[in-house]
Amino acid sequence: MCAQTSTASPISASISRADMDPLEPTGGSFEGAEGILRAWRRGIKPDPHLTVSEWADEHRWLSGISASEPGRWRTSRTPYLRGVMDALSPADPATRISFMKGAQVGATEAGNNWIGFVIHHAPGPMLAVMPDLEVAKRNSRQRLEPLIRSSPVLSELIPEGARRGSGNTLLSKEFPGGILVMVGAQSAAALRSMPARYVFMDEVDGYPASTDEEGDPVTLAEARTVTFGHRRKVFLVSTPTTRGLSRIEREFERSDQRRFFVPCPFCDHMQWLQWERLRWEKGQPEGAAYHCESCEEPIPEYHKTQMLAAGEWIATATPEDPRSIGFHLSSIYSPIGWLSWEEMARQWEAAQGSDELLRAFKNTKLGETWVDSGEAPDWERLQDRKQDYPAQVPMRGLFLTAGADVQQDRIEVDVWAWGRGLESWLVDHVVIDRPPHDPLAWKELTDVLTRTYEHESGAVLPIMRMAVDTGYQAAAVYTWARKAGAGLVSAIKGEEGFNKAAPVTGPTFVDVMQNGRRLKRGVRLWKIATATFKAETYRFIRQERPTDEELEEGAPLPAGWIHLPGWADAEWLRQFVSEQLVTIRNKRGFARLEWQKMRERNEALDCRVYARAAAWIIGADRWGDERWTELEAQLQGEAEKEATNKARKSDRRDPSWIPRQKKGSWF
Repeated sequence: MCAQTSTASPISASISRADMDPLEPTGGSFEGAEGILRAWRRGIKPDPHLTVSEWADEHRWLSGISASEPGRWRTSRTPYLRGVMDALSPADPATRISFMKGAQVGATEAGNNWIGFVIHHAPGPMLAVMPDLEVAKRNSRQRLEPLIRSSPVLSELIPEGARRGSGNTLLSKEFPGGILVMVGAQSAAALRSMPARYVFMDEVDGYPASTDEEGDPVTLAEARTVTFGHRRKVFLVSTPTTRGLSRIEREFERSDQRRFFVPCPFCDHMQWLQWERLRWEKGQPEGAAYHCESCEEPIPEYHKTQMLAAGEWIATATPEDPRSIGFHLSSIYSPIGWLSWEEMARQWEAAQGSDELLRAFKNTKLGETWVDSGEAPDWERLQDRKQDYPAQVPMRGLFLTAGADVQQDRIEVDVWAWGRGLESWLVDHVVIDRPPHDPLAWKELTDVLTRTYEHESGAVLPIMRMAVDTGYQAAAVYTWARKAGAGLVSAIKGEEGFNKAAPVTGPTFVDVMQNGRRLKRGVRLWKIATATFKAETYRFIRQERPTDEELEEGAPLPAGWIHLPGWADAEWLRQFVSEQLVTIRNKRGFARLEWQKMRERNEALDCRVYARAAAWIIGADRWGDERWTELEAQLQGEAEKEATNKARKSDRRDPSWIPRQKKGSWF
């Protein structure tokens, strides 16, 4: 039996002291006791009752490097962010918060305030996910570093020397009780790297559909929080993109869908601000005013500050999960001095007539998804576009590309001319009635590749690039493409999904068989988002043609206008609009958009997509006005040379303005 002792242990002694500071050491009887006690007390200390917005008002300082209004943070400047930030506080029961928003509302700074709060008051492992690694690095340099440096309470916890140590890098910041790791959504390994109590996912609509073929990056990142149960917080932020494909829209619709209601300064009616009620006389955006949905009184913008201060978030739906809440906010709420109603009205007027500008406005200013119209136009309406060209290639057509669709029993080719603004003309349609396993089929395709076409100016144009689909008989396509040369032929492979930023990716190198030998990296293969180019084609088809009177007065055709020749028959027209965009939902209810055939034959549409991809590959989408002017001058020079050659009764031509490969036999 052991004898009792009156000497208390360091731990028992420290616990018995009611008046001690729970974070201050009390001494100990062995080396390291103070550190153990400090860590133990920090671990059992409950999360503070301080909210994120209160913390920001007290401790956050904005740096002139990353903020337009440097100095102390004031939540009163953006009152609508208080509800968003406070939902991120430990005392709020919500575990999953989504924020679908427009630009110029301060959403990113709200996320930064949360990061600062976690470092200072509720430490734990935190994961910040950006669309890609470069964005993560840029965010660290431009936002995180100024956040730490400008806020004294944070710079004390992560001093300058520590930020450069082994435990702290550009993408990793250690602090007492936790760590912040920034990763790109394109790396599955990074998303699996650590458990996390907090996950901040910024611009989720910019994430890839699947990360390293392991699944949805949002799902992968959220799985890191499972072990923390009700103490976890997941914050998803983004401007939306396309209806049916937008992640943030999906998250918002599954939440309680909170809107920020503000009072009318005239009748006190509470309402959330909608774009349709911001009105002005056409051509006079400076007179833009919001019309109350109750009293219809026009509200000048100078009332906005008062309205925002009295606003409140109100849920408008019942969520699937009571701990999943969502916020939606458009740029109409942007504080005075950031983005005015006048400027929004001006941008709206400027966007009329352009689907791309309207899309950008709805996504970035209204925080709403864009609805891609994928309903197939009536093929009969295309008859109105048919016209007899004055030459094989009309005057505004500056270069040619071709798309080849390889079928089981034939190869079909369409040749398109392209001009400024992606205005296009169907120039030729060729059907090679031989199966792709027949060497003669590829010889005939070579003959098509080396054809030339007469320009209205008198010049002769070759095909600058042909894109050939590898979906069928890929080996034969690779062999021919290699012999034709990468400068003239691009082997392509279609992939699912929309990618409007980069609808063509690559090239990657694939092996090819030649004379029974495998050639490593023998062919360049390009991947194309066919859905993107099909949607673009349909958008161009739906454009309204100016009236004859407007054309006579010099009105231009809309950018991207598609011209069809008089010889285009009904079968070709049917194939050109043979698909439609439909929404497909899986067993879990997730929606995706998919192009589906309404007719058996769709070669005309496919060939158009491939020819369009060829134009992208040669860089037409990135050419400036100077390049287009240069092409026009070169074409004029070719016309003059051709005229001289004809005068001399010579059949020699000099296509030096476009690199060409000499004719030859491939088989």
